[in-house]
Amino acid sequence: MLGRRAEELVGQDAHELLHRGAQGQPLHVSQCAMRQAFHAGHPAQGDDDYFAHADGSVLPVSWFIAPYAVDGRNVGTLVLFHPRPQASATGPHPERTAEPLSELERLALLAETTTRLTSTLNVDEALHRLVELVLPRLADWAVIDLITEHDEVWRTAVVHSEEERLVPYEELQGPMPPVPEHSAMPLSRALRGVASALVEPDVYDRPPDSGIAVEQRRLFDATGIRSAVVVPLRGTREVLGAFTLGRTQKQGNFTTADLPLIEDIARRASLALDNARLYQRQRAVAETMQNHLLPQMPRVPGLQLAVRYLPAPDASQVGGDWYDAFSLSDGATALAIGDVVGHDLEATAGMAQLRNMLRAYAWSQQTPPSRIVERLDEAIMPITDVTMATLICARVTRTDSGRWHLTWTNAGHPPPLLVTRDGLTEYLTDGHSLLLGTGLGSRRPDATVVLPPGCTLLLYTDGLIEVPGQTLDEGLDRLQQHAAALAHRPLPSFTDQLLRRVQPPGLDDVALLALRTPKEPLSRKAADTLG
Repeated sequence: MLGRRAEELVGQDAHELLHRGAQGQPLHVSQCAMRQAFHAGHPAQGDDDYFAHADGSVLPVSWFIAPYAVDGRNVGTLVLFHPRPQASATGPHPERTAEPLSELERLALLAETTTRLTSTLNVDEALHRLVELVLPRLADWAVIDLITEHDEVWRTAVVHSEEERLVPYEELQGPMPPVPEHSAMPLSRALRGVASALVEPDVYDRPPDSGIAVEQRRLFDATGIRSAVVVPLRGTREVLGAFTLGRTQKQGNFTTADLPLIEDIARRASLALDNARLYQRQRAVAETMQNHLLPQMPRVPGLQLAVRYLPAPDASQVGGDWYDAFSLSDGATALAIGDVVGHDLEATAGMAQLRNMLRAYAWSQQTPPSRIVERLDEAIMPITDVTMATLICARVTRTDSGRWHLTWTNAGHPPPLLVTRDGLTEYLTDGHSLLLGTGLGSRRPDATVVLPPGCTLLLYTDGLIEVPGQTLDEGLDRLQQHAAALAHRPLPSFTDQLLRRVQPPGLDDVALLALRTPKEPLSRKAADTLG
């Protein structure tokens, strides 16, 4: 076909000797799809290349390249090629290829892919951004199949670009059959992480070798895809799934020249998905740990207690926020709320250490909250993993006249909010000192207040009041306003509605502890009888 003898070819650089442009011009190695596939070690094919004939003309060729092995060792690469007939002036026109992206456009797309996909740690959002990046720029259809943690395949997204809109086809999404171990079909190979492939509908016209092949046939029939490329999504430890781009109306079929760009996009998407999965897995572990570590509230005759914990939904991992309430040896009730610096499993573990130490000191020492917190601050650095933390430690006692006294000390925490049953509010700003872990060892003050009948005392962490772009005073004012409006609500409703109305921004988890005194003072004997 090339008009050459074997002796002229053996030992020569095949690209330099044979590969040419349509007009016979030499091509740079970066334009050689065969060379790229050879170095990548995966199969590829091409339909619109040209080889140099010995007489100086160019021969249109189609080719297929694949590595081969003997006894498990990679020993070579096989290239098959055959002449590609040129259409006559009066004959049917060959299928035109899509206008390729310029090198600058390719680099811009890859840079945008990296920037957009690595800026989220949410799997669903990452997949949505991936689809937006490639449709309609590279294809009309995008299909994402993911392998779950239980080795099940789920067709997570089937999206079509329609008149500048991205339309999901949920009827084509859902669970998929298991990945066959030995199937040579393109999607099955991609889901095993074996190779990328160019796919046309007739590939799935043959009798199916697996349930996945049946689903692919259904996909091609329903969408009308006439040319597709399927690439694996490989994580750092496992195959995450497969990514399919399909063309129906978009001009031109996919060629091997498109594979490097799409594979590069898939690699970047895989890294983002892998990171997002790890993040969500760690976050789930931290949330589970924290939910198990947070205590049940004690029964205190005459008092109502309600607690809520709201994990951060998006931007941070849970871990450091906590509350506690427990009975003391002298009959008083201890209240605590705090926030360990950090948002991860280390903060969760530190929170548990801090809470348990506080319980031990409060139970064993009949001293004011300030002395207990001073002892805790002395021990925090040498015997815990906590670097810094904020804390309110309080003690609630009932007098013989039925009134309730609150004594507290505040180590760098947002101030408690006192709400009367008439809707008057006041932040308890006394008793304030430095947060724990500074190493300064300063004396801490106590503060005391008599709690009015029917009032609500609210202890909370900073995730409830800190909003990006707003001052802390604005957050405190918003909390005060909503708490006053809800003062008449039963305590469970008060806490639920407060969280709903304040709408924490989700940049941190939120712990909330609310205490309500009886509407009328009760004597100690009456309260004990009621309890």
